[in-house]
Amino acid sequence: MSKIALVILAVLLALPAVGQRRKKATTDDDNPANKRTKVNLDISKLVWPQPPAIARIKFKEIKTGQKIDPDMFKQKKGKQSWMDRLAGAQPVGTIDEKKIPYQLLRPYGVAVDSKRTIYAADQSVGAIFMFDDEGNVSLIKNGADAHFGLVDGLAIDDDDRLFVSDSKLNRVTVFNPQHKVIANVGADVLMNPAGLAIDTENRFLYVVDTGNDVIRVFDADTFKPLRVIGVPGKKHTLNDPGTFSLPYGVAVDGAGNLYVTDTFNDRVEIFDPDGTFISQFGKNGDSASDFERPKGIAIDCDGHIWVVDATQMRVKVFDTQGKLLIYFGGWGYWPGQFMGPNGIAIDKENRVVVTETFPGRVQIFQYVTDAQAEKLKRAREAGE
Repeated sequence: MSKIALVILAVLLALPAVGQRRKKATTDDDNPANKRTKVNLDISKLVWPQPPAIARIKFKEIKTGQKIDPDMFKQKKGKQSWMDRLAGAQPVGTIDEKKIPYQLLRPYGVAVDSKRTIYAADQSVGAIFMFDDEGNVSLIKNGADAHFGLVDGLAIDDDDRLFVSDSKLNRVTVFNPQHKVIANVGADVLMNPAGLAIDTENRFLYVVDTGNDVIRVFDADTFKPLRVIGVPGKKHTLNDPGTFSLPYGVAVDGAGNLYVTDTFNDRVEIFDPDGTFISQFGKNGDSASDFERPKGIAIDCDGHIWVVDATQMRVKVFDTQGKLLIYFGGWGYWPGQFMGPNGIAIDKENRVVVTETFPGRVQIFQYVTDAQAEKLKRAREAGE
């Protein structure tokens, strides 16, 4: 099936949800989350944990793609030919495929730039979606703006350069802030690259080389290879500390420490800026504190570790010792539930952005920091 056909199919499937519009209630009617939740539920008050506890995570909104106008699918009657008149057939209208809005189909990596624009890498569409604060959606398209094979991980540095891993072309493509390609990195060594992270202080570009079971470290400015973390060539069989079996996600904290989701070993491993192993946590299991295929990972401003569990359909938050602090999600299509969650990013304003690969959407949450929660606690105790 062609990419255009996939886009048309996705849009047509989305039309009933778009058509079930309701009057303004608790949130803006243009919010895609409203279009999918025609029940007496105030999604603006979805929080974790539930009251009377002080909320630490708040649901904000859902992004699904470019805005859909149902009227564009009302086929206009064309001019009736003499053959149509003779056969008594009505003329068939057409739809301009070039004007069909793009919808998220299978987003993976996610990142946020300094202007709060959210980027999502969609493997089925073959493009990077960009959602700005004004509700505009634009794309970096394969064949038009760049050459992609299979986009996966995303990262954005402090200069708003965009880094895109390509698991088919086995490289990382780098874009300037104007979204023009300026470099391709690692094509001679990478095999199925996935997650990306940038240490803006030490100027490291971390690339998860999933096919080789290692993390490759490049200079973030010259793109010169610096070192390799892990042991390659063991065909995903290693589980010793400091080794990986099909790793996927990577993140960097404020001290420059590196966090890796070791997916097939169902754990998170932590390294210092020199690549020396520090510690690990997690094991296979179906409890909330265990992992069943951890994927995306991010670190918040308080140093908490957020991990996407792709099989349990949850986002879990841990401290640096691996203690589970809170989790949310579970199988489902409601806001705050997930179907195939994958990527996660936390921006400087503490928005938590999560991609889902099955319904094709991006969910956005607000993290309430430790300081904010403490302030709310004191206010409650004072009876304010």
